[in-house]
Amino acid sequence: MEDEGYEGLAVLVVEGRTEFTVRATLTGGFQPLDGRYRWYGRLEAHEELTRLVGDRSAGVEVRTAEGHAAGRITEPDLWNRYRIEGTSVPPFRVPFGLDEVEP
Repeated sequence: MEDEGYEGLAVLVVEGRTEFTVRATLTGGFQPLDGRYRWYGRLEAHEELTRLVGDRSAGVEVRTAEGHAAGRITEPDLWNRYRIEGTSVPPFRVPFGLDEVEP
């Protein structure tokens, strides 16, 4: 089951040293086979981020108004949008009980 995720501005800290504000679209879901929450998404193109990271992957911290988490960006697509993924509590709010889910 996928949750609603997050769409909006996020602060991306690349390899613990450089910060960028980017627009992010994130979602995720609980994986019953390994018991972990995996989140993922896409970051809008950002010229300075592309200049710093290029075609390689990099460890990042993602901060949103709803939370923060460690993740990894991978090589960009043709439009210089990086895919991002992580395994942990995501950098956005996830409902933890049925009382928090809309009917």
